Amino acid sequence: MTHISLPDGFLWGVATAGRQNEGENLASDTWFLEHTTPSFFTEPSGAACRGYQHWDTDLDLVAELGLNAFRFSVEWSRIEPERGVVSPDALDHYERMVDGCLARGARPS
Repeated sequence: MTHISLPDGFLWGVATAGRQNEGENLASDTWFLEHTTPSFFTEPSGAACRGYQHWDTDLDLVAELGLNAFRFSVEWSRIEPERGVVSPDALDHYERMVDGCLARGARPS
């Protein structure tokens, strides 16, 4: 096996995207479009990977793999499910994700 030397500060990580990973985002315009007839989507995202509920387990896997970076998206329709209405619970959720990354030695981005 060839040894590869990486520069100091090199980030080795994984990434997720809210719509594909979180699932069941009922406030999303995309969710609405997925459930219209006809639809541009072959199938709706549905529960997806349930990443919104299982983020802590996902971050445990990141740490177990020895990764030091985790990129995730903030699903804005969770933050603002209705025009002018901000969800404190959703803000707290994404803050817990950032804290969870840092606690496991992974850079959130």
